[in-house]
Amino acid sequence: MAEYDFVIVGAGSSGCVLANRLSADGRHKVLLLEAGPRDNYIWIHIPIGYGKTMFHQAYNWGFYTEPEAEMHGRKIYWPRGRGLGGSSSINGLVFIRGQRDDYDHWAQLGNAGWDWNSVLPCFIKSEHNSRGASATHGGDGPLWSSDIREKHELMEAIIRGAKELGVPYTSDFNSGDQEGVGYFQLFTRNGWRNSSAVAYLRPAKGRPNLSVETEAQATSLIMEGRRVAGVRFRQNGANREVRAAREVILSAGALQSPQLLQLSGIGPASLLRRHGIEVAHELPGVGQNLQDHLQFRLMFRVSKPITTNDDLRTLAGQARIGLKWLLKGTGPLGIGINQGGLFTRVLPGSQTPDIQFHFGTLSADLAGGKPHDWSGCTFSVCQLRPESRGSVEIRSADPMQPPAMQPNYLTAEKDRLCAVESIKYARRLAATAALKPYILGEYKPGDSVRSDSEILDFAREYGATIFHPTGTCKMGSDPMAVTDARLRVHGIGGLRVVDCSIMPTLVSGNTHAPAVMIAEKASDMILDDAKVDRSQPSRLQ
Repeated sequence: MAEYDFVIVGAGSSGCVLANRLSADGRHKVLLLEAGPRDNYIWIHIPIGYGKTMFHQAYNWGFYTEPEAEMHGRKIYWPRGRGLGGSSSINGLVFIRGQRDDYDHWAQLGNAGWDWNSVLPCFIKSEHNSRGASATHGGDGPLWSSDIREKHELMEAIIRGAKELGVPYTSDFNSGDQEGVGYFQLFTRNGWRNSSAVAYLRPAKGRPNLSVETEAQATSLIMEGRRVAGVRFRQNGANREVRAAREVILSAGALQSPQLLQLSGIGPASLLRRHGIEVAHELPGVGQNLQDHLQFRLMFRVSKPITTNDDLRTLAGQARIGLKWLLKGTGPLGIGINQGGLFTRVLPGSQTPDIQFHFGTLSADLAGGKPHDWSGCTFSVCQLRPESRGSVEIRSADPMQPPAMQPNYLTAEKDRLCAVESIKYARRLAATAALKPYILGEYKPGDSVRSDSEILDFAREYGATIFHPTGTCKMGSDPMAVTDARLRVHGIGGLRVVDCSIMPTLVSGNTHAPAVMIAEKASDMILDDAKVDRSQPSRLQ
């Protein structure tokens, strides 16, 4: 059985960062296990390829939730990245960190070192901003965040319309204070997607102390008493095992990290016994506290042929934008879906923005689906800090069977109120004088949806994930916490979780940048701990 110092499970947004940082000084032998393939598919790397990977069976897990009681009993499609780069290879590329208050709240919950001032250096360390370094941004990190280099006529009108509603223009959503409207920065470099695999894994590929195994799905942890000694995985139809002299690090994401813990006998005892799994260590919080952003997509017909729908409708248009991307790295192919965003408040008592918009200069019935054959745009809006909580639980002891995912969307009254108010706000924005020359009419929800009850019914019928599941292995010291503030699993030695599942509460925005930050911070902690043998399991105080 091969042995490494560190075995990392999952080569996604966080796992690729860990692989780079833990192998950098050459002193530690590192193995990165990834269930999916290498990132060789060209449409992964072209930003507009988001539409090509949304339902791709090789590069997307293509999960579905359980039927959702508050969503008309629908099963909601949950795309998750499969392959090197994980979801950073298929996401919408939007650079958002969240709000200062998000991280200060984590620290207030008892997680020392996770306040905004403490995590900001990790954000800066990761970042190569196209604008250069500043007090809040990095200029020479591995992960590129680039400006959209061309202004778009429709986005400019949206900015003017938001100003009519009292929302200021901002050139930076990532200083800790989000409120405003403006263009997103994207995780691109010269018109190409800059995933975690590209930014962190490619530069480390030649290191003799780093091994990467793809098509290798972890099936369980190797337990020796109350310590994890390695990982079992399945590759090319064969079952294999590998040992970790120091630590196993789970970076399989908010759905599959708790699944692997449960399959290994770490989790709620009643759930494990129900599926015939011996309880190695009871941790009732494993798989609980699931949170996600629920989006509502309002679509409008546009009066001018200036949308991406128009670019893609004809062969000539496709050739034109293809040539523009090849020559300059600009245009729709180099941007993907969303041009800009808006953060504002719609709920009484909110001190900071409670909703986020993604503005797309195209429209399609499904996110990532075929664009409409008419000029269209999309205002996607979501509640930033939902109160609804769900769970991830194994269905059986079979590691190849997806877990049961139950987000419990809109079960909290505040979430239902925010859904209605955010959709009403989107309509007010579309009705501003600045947008009047551009908006021909509302395609969805449509004019027949007017009352609050009708709006809520639309939200239930058409609401969908905006791809940010988190929280299922939350850090903390309360009885439902799974990891401590150093991301060590409570009561188990040699095991950490490093991905978005450790978030006690969901950040206010997209989750890729926070996932990278979490891994940067975890890498420092892991290397510090490696200097002193900390083999004893952490315990709840």
